[in-house]
Amino acid sequence: MRVAVLCSGGKDSTYATWWSIMRGWDVQALVTLCVTGDDSMMFQTGGVCVAGLQSASSEIPWLPIISEGIEEEEVLDLQRGLSGETEPEKDFRSFWPDNWDSEGIVLHEGMLEIDALVSGALRSDYQRTRIERMCSRLGIKSFSPLWHHDPDDHIRSLPSHGFDVRLSSVSSDGLDSKWLGRKLGFSEVEELIGISSKFRFNADGEGGEYETLVLDSPHMKRRIILEGDMSWHRDRGHWNVSSGRLSSNR
Repeated sequence: MRVAVLCSGGKDSTYATWWSIMRGWDVQALVTLCVTGDDSMMFQTGGVCVAGLQSASSEIPWLPIISEGIEEEEVLDLQRGLSGETEPEKDFRSFWPDNWDSEGIVLHEGMLEIDALVSGALRSDYQRTRIERMCSRLGIKSFSPLWHHDPDDHIRSLPSHGFDVRLSSVSSDGLDSKWLGRKLGFSEVEELIGISSKFRFNADGEGGEYETLVLDSPHMKRRIILEGDMSWHRDRGHWNVSSGRLSSNR
């Protein structure tokens, strides 16, 4: 099975990449929507260049696709990218930050010859149905291995399998500035589950309560190192990553 994985650099899409590899599938590319607008209804917007570093560390080609994030148009941007109608080198040069190291990144050029697209969709029917319709138009299958997984079980599985997950933004009652950049180890996961129960949100952050970036995982050969500062305004905050690179060794 030849597949591409829709990858933002966050926990769910990184898990979907590992899941695909564990099934023995041939992962042709990690595909990232690089949103230049202020927001997106479907895709993560912050820190997505981590997906490029993940591709280099995993030795999987990267396909960045520029999109303004306009509702109902961004999935068409994705479709054009998968069909080889975009210019990955041009998109890469326009989106890649100056202070980030791009060593080891290999861009996928041309049409993706794949049998399926894998995504880390959890419970968003808005996202999943649009991806499935696009895949139908392209004549490929759509897989969402985490669909409707129990939130607590999902995040507990991440440190168990060796994922280094960091919170890159928080915007929920119960989550304060100490969570920004924090690694979700075993004790942190249990604390997060307790907070989610108290403040009534899904522990996996499906409602946008937080976003994540993954710095290491079982299928990566080198860790990702990020530097930056934390910004906090009223009840939400972001990890403003200023530079990123791969470590010299595991």
